Amino acid sequence: MAAGAVVAVAHTASIIAFCWFAAQSIAGVIDGVPVAQLGGPIIATAVSILVRAFTQALLDALAVHGAARVKSQLRARVVAAVDAGGTQLLGSTSSARVATLLGHGLDALDGYIGKYLPQLILTAVATPIIVGVLLLADVATGITVILTLPIIPVFMVLIGLSTRAVQRDQWQQLGALAQGFLEVVQGLSTLMVFGRQHRQVERIAAVTDEYRRRTMRVLRLSFLSGFALELAASLSVALVAVSIGIRLIDGDIALALGLFVLVLVPEAYLPIRQVGAQFHAASEGIAAADDVLELLEGAAGAPAPAAVPAREPMAAASTQPARPALAVRGLTVRRGDRLVIDGLTGEWMPGTVLAITGPSGAGKSSVLGALLGLIEHEGVVELDGLPVPPAARMERLAWAGQRPELTGGTLDEVVALGAPTVDAGRVSASLYWAGADDVPRDTVLGAAGDGLSGGQAQRVALARAHYRARDRDCRVVLVDEPTSALDAASEQRVVAGLRDLANEGRLVIVVTHRRAVMAAADAVLAIEPARAGVVA
Repeated sequence: MAAGAVVAVAHTASIIAFCWFAAQSIAGVIDGVPVAQLGGPIIATAVSILVRAFTQALLDALAVHGAARVKSQLRARVVAAVDAGGTQLLGSTSSARVATLLGHGLDALDGYIGKYLPQLILTAVATPIIVGVLLLADVATGITVILTLPIIPVFMVLIGLSTRAVQRDQWQQLGALAQGFLEVVQGLSTLMVFGRQHRQVERIAAVTDEYRRRTMRVLRLSFLSGFALELAASLSVALVAVSIGIRLIDGDIALALGLFVLVLVPEAYLPIRQVGAQFHAASEGIAAADDVLELLEGAAGAPAPAAVPAREPMAAASTQPARPALAVRGLTVRRGDRLVIDGLTGEWMPGTVLAITGPSGAGKSSVLGALLGLIEHEGVVELDGLPVPPAARMERLAWAGQRPELTGGTLDEVVALGAPTVDAGRVSASLYWAGADDVPRDTVLGAAGDGLSGGQAQRVALARAHYRARDRDCRVVLVDEPTSALDAASEQRVVAGLRDLANEGRLVIVVTHRRAVMAAADAVLAIEPARAGVVA
């Protein structure tokens, strides 16, 4: 922006020079001055044209470079915010919204950073200089410009208020379109099973048509505002032109000076007219920027990384010290104004399978999220007898969420996600443990684990948790609804695998509704809505 201001001064000087030398050349020709004597003004006019073109190109280059830098920085910050916010942020922000912001939303900032802001800088620099030159050249014209110039900003403010409102509606509708399309794609297989996929055509068409109507509303307002600004500027220039024409007839002003003032006056209105035009081009970027900043502010309270307390290597279950693998003291979780978990207290020993049950919405997954340090909470969480801050817990835990959330790549890479090297033997053991050994080892998964059925994806996610538990020597393993997409035989195999993990001296915590899983657990923790018991 500072470089743009410096170049704007040179650009304004080239405009004034062009108007002056062009007026001198034209007046000389009309007065019958020989062309040989007009060589200096003509050459100066040509040079000023080249300087003006060069400075304009430089302003455009600076604008493009600045827009690219800002978009790159904002994208990096949004990705970091989503990473830091974890499930808590994604619980309040749909993935479609994040994708729209990172893609089309930030690209829309080109209009704001690449066009509107540079034009605003040019206006702030050029308009006062040109008005000052007009006052020095012809006081009457300068006063006329000063009196008529504020008309354009008044129109801009009135039109801009309406534009921002309709642009915000259009941006929100784009988010609704993205979210609706994503929901259809995610649930397409289920819709096809029940033969309801064709009904979504009307839904997507309705949302798309509403987005089209709102876009046309924005365009109508933009064209109308452009017409209003051009009309105000044209009438102002016409007023000055009539005044200069009358004074030229009366002989009150020299021809060269009159031409100079007449050619320069439109340049006084042009920058501020362009600000109004670029404001409409930037409106969508402004709406997107508001959402980006809101997302960044929402993630600003994410916990910073903290040092991980030291721990002893895993020993056999029989030699484990008599201290809890996990203990919680007064664990409290709130979702906005709603109390989800109220003062959960308890401790659990290694070698235990703990089933967490309760009705939907009671807060079972919130307990796991708090233990992982992914959502804000109150209270103390201890691992192996030592309190561990939220940011350091994920390094100590192995987990598999309610949804597989797999990545793309080879099957071995997906199972060993996060490990510095891939141990093929350990991958085989983890796949067998999770009952996913029927998945071909040469399988290459697409984005989000594409290429697997729902049950296979769930078992591969369990294998990934098993691999992590053994690779990183995790004494606590958390799994959320691990058998919800499995048949009875596969469920029994997973339950046996969870028992094997516990027999290795680990605490296995399972969120479940399934009776077979609860029956195989050593302890059951029932979570009731808005309350939590104190357990020993």
